[in-house]
Amino acid sequence: MSLAGQYLVLQLLIVLAVLVAVVAISLAQSAAAFERTEGRRALSAAEALGNNPTVRALLPTAEPRGGSALPAVAESVRTVSGSAHVALAKLDGTVITASDPGLIGRPLPLGESRVMEGRAWTGVLNGSNGAVLSAHVPVIDDSGNMIGIASISRNYPSTLERLGDAVPNLLTYLGVASILGVAGSLLLSRRVKRQTLGMEPREITGLVENREAMLQGLKEGVVALDPHERITVANQSARQLLGLPADCVGKKLRSLHVDPALKTVLTREQSDPDQLVLVGERLVVMNRVALHSHGRDIGSVTTLRDRTELSSLESELGATRTVTDTLRAQAHEFANQLHVISGLIQIGEYDSVVQFVNGATVDRTRLSDDVTSRIEDPALAALLIAKASLAAERGVELQLDPQSALPRVDEELSRDVTTVVGNLVDNAFDAVTGRAGALVRVLVVDSHDGVTVTVRDNGPGVPSGATEEIFRQGFSTKDPGPGDARGFGLALSRVICRRSGGGLTFSNDNGAVFTARFRKADPGPADPGRTGAGNTGPGKAGATGPGTTGPGATGPATKDRNSNKGATQP
Repeated sequence: MSLAGQYLVLQLLIVLAVLVAVVAISLAQSAAAFERTEGRRALSAAEALGNNPTVRALLPTAEPRGGSALPAVAESVRTVSGSAHVALAKLDGTVITASDPGLIGRPLPLGESRVMEGRAWTGVLNGSNGAVLSAHVPVIDDSGNMIGIASISRNYPSTLERLGDAVPNLLTYLGVASILGVAGSLLLSRRVKRQTLGMEPREITGLVENREAMLQGLKEGVVALDPHERITVANQSARQLLGLPADCVGKKLRSLHVDPALKTVLTREQSDPDQLVLVGERLVVMNRVALHSHGRDIGSVTTLRDRTELSSLESELGATRTVTDTLRAQAHEFANQLHVISGLIQIGEYDSVVQFVNGATVDRTRLSDDVTSRIEDPALAALLIAKASLAAERGVELQLDPQSALPRVDEELSRDVTTVVGNLVDNAFDAVTGRAGALVRVLVVDSHDGVTVTVRDNGPGVPSGATEEIFRQGFSTKDPGPGDARGFGLALSRVICRRSGGGLTFSNDNGAVFTARFRKADPGPADPGRTGAGNTGPGKAGATGPGTTGPGATGPATKDRNSNKGATQP
């Protein structure tokens, strides 16, 4: 049924209910009016009968059917008053005369009458022929004594009779109400349809159900606000990403204790798409669009995408690219050295060739051995060796603290440590590049429950006013990069540290000092196929095969391993 049809049926049902109520009220009012009006008339006729001199004189000695005077007087009063029934009874209630012959000689029906107390009474009595409205009056002699009862009754109209009297008016009421109801339902239906874009209720219900299913099924978060910063829509993904309670819809942002930086992104105009925001330990991409309807601001909608894992992969890829670029630079350097060797051979300087090769080999071996002897994790060791070459190109001294020590760790922890160290070392290079005596020092410490990395530089440090902002997304002391993409290295590094149960802290001590802590995962069952740092394959720390650069290796590559017990100096 259409919306107009539903409204029409509803209006007609209301009209019908009102009509039934009106009928009931009309019947009750007509009964009350009949009892009030006809009761007065019956009481007046009964008083006239009781005060008649003939009745007062003959009633005390009269006998049922014993004369014609009392019946004549009683019938005369009944006829004149237009009543239906009349009766005269003695003091003991015996009927002397009555319009109903069946009552003569029998007790007069009194019901709840109080006439025996010497008081007049009117009320309804149920007789053999139906209900009647009766009036009872005491008959008093000249001495003031009660000598009998005078009764006048009128037939009580039935419900059908009273309804028949009210039908003309009720039909009028029904017609007027039906016309008004139909017109009202049509007007209301048109107004509602305009407000609902012409959709029927079932269509609106289906639209709402589809909307809810779509919003809750999206992996991306969706948050809508009205102009008063009240949340109107928040799907499950958005509540999980932003840490909003399940009953957040309908509440204002300020009542939900939302982080000020997040509130700014949700409520202010966004000039560029894909704005990165750090929410707790997750990096979220947010896009805010203002909503307008008929030139009126109706709020905004913001979409959210979790980019934490993607950003981690980007950082890892960046670290790998840095290593690759550094290795390419080293390859170029080795090519130059080969050219030198080739030239020395061509000119016959064989002793110089041997001296040059030994010097290059010792320097390179010293660097590699000093790192790998302390850092047994291959990924981090390779990163530090590559960064050392990069530091040399940028005029920066990179030192590995002699107290550093790290065995081989699991793949996930190795990836996290390498990503964070790469970010921190790159930041340190940027801070000291171009300064005299530029120095970056790295300390890696292993413990039973985690790994701690400290990166220290002798640069200007972080301004004191920015100590609270250093880990905020988008904050950077460098010049903006392409697309304003700076300011997320430290924020992402802290996310990675916190994800493992650790943290990233900062201090100024003759330069910037960053300390990253990583918690190790609970060790699982022992893997028989893995022996850690004691593996004996080629290239492993502690191995004895050819090409080994770790502790215990043999050959010229280890000749001066212990000659540099200090920090690595490229």
